[in-house]
Amino acid sequence: PSFFSRSAEIATEEPLNPIKQDIKKGKLRYVANIFPHKGYIWNYGALPQTWEDPNHTDNNTGCCGDNDPIDVCEIGSKVRSSGEIVQVKVLGVLALVDERETDWKIIAIGADDPEAQKIHIDDVKKHKPGYLEATVDWFRLYKVPDGKPENQFAFNGEFKDKDFAVEIIKSTHEYWKALLHKKADGGTIKCTNVLVNGSPFCCSEEVARSIVQS
Repeated sequence: PSFFSRSAEIATEEPLNPIKQDIKKGKLRYVANIFPHKGYIWNYGALPQTWEDPNHTDNNTGCCGDNDPIDVCEIGSKVRSSGEIVQVKVLGVLALVDERETDWKIIAIGADDPEAQKIHIDDVKKHKPGYLEATVDWFRLYKVPDGKPENQFAFNGEFKDKDFAVEIIKSTHEYWKALLHKKADGGTIKCTNVLVNGSPFCCSEEVARSIVQS
């Protein structure tokens, strides 16, 4: 439908975590347009090898993690394709609290973007006026069309800087490592992988190929 954007998500409950159309309560999930925006207003993705642990209460937000990889809003000038792997420069982070879960949003720019070298989080307002404000607005309202309340933010919706963001990324990477080595309870998450040495979930490339082909 023209009023909505498809919601492609990393399917964490399927082996090898493919990217798929998200399903909520048995129905295909779409993200409504939040006036005046059409769909997502950045390239929206996630950092691999991160996990926001739902059993860990974040000191900054007072809420547990949302059980997903950490989300990234890439604000460069290129429109990326679904599933594309993009190296990014981290600029900052927004602390979203969604239905009492911590859901960090990393703000980044593609390393290949002409502005990447010179831009920092404080420069975004200068180079892209209104963009950060629109980002806060978008995340505050995007679930309202589904009949849900507005989302909240820690730090009054202010963006924290690169150093703060990198610490959040490091901590979610440690939670991911614990998950992959069975030191944390991932519940229904499938941790099948081919590259993590010492992980009890590690499988051969042949097995992985057969999973993909099936």
